[in-house]
Amino acid sequence: MARFVYRMQNILNIKYKLEDQAKTEFMLANRILQEEESKLQVLEERRIGYSEEGRILLSENLNLDEIRENREALVRMKEFIELQLNRVEEAKRQVEVKRERLAELMKERKTQEKLKEKAFEEFLQEENARESKEIDELVSFTYGKRRKED
Repeated sequence: MARFVYRMQNILNIKYKLEDQAKTEFMLANRILQEEESKLQVLEERRIGYSEEGRILLSENLNLDEIRENREALVRMKEFIELQLNRVEEAKRQVEVKRERLAELMKERKTQEKLKEKAFEEFLQEENARESKEIDELVSFTYGKRRKED
């Protein structure tokens, strides 16, 4: 029996490599998103801490310098949070871009795999047809040889 060789195996191998690379990029983008969300959570907790500190400062003896510092810290924290929200949104966009790219590459790879399967099925059919033809020729030859001997 002949050996099956898929003539577009190089393309399929490239599709596998591209898909692996896209998976790595997708995982990296997800990790970046998680880090950015974690940073946002830390900033939110700090803002809450400053708010509570401000309430305490207002309920105790009024120290205007501390209250002013606390309010400035709250304003800065809100700015930091706004910047971090933008970073989180950008990270989400990048995750989506990477996810779409990965999905597209997976489709392309699956298409190549189906083409390979189809080529293999055609190869098997051709092999079966060739074997059948050889068997028929052998039977005809054997039958013809027997008739000559009789």
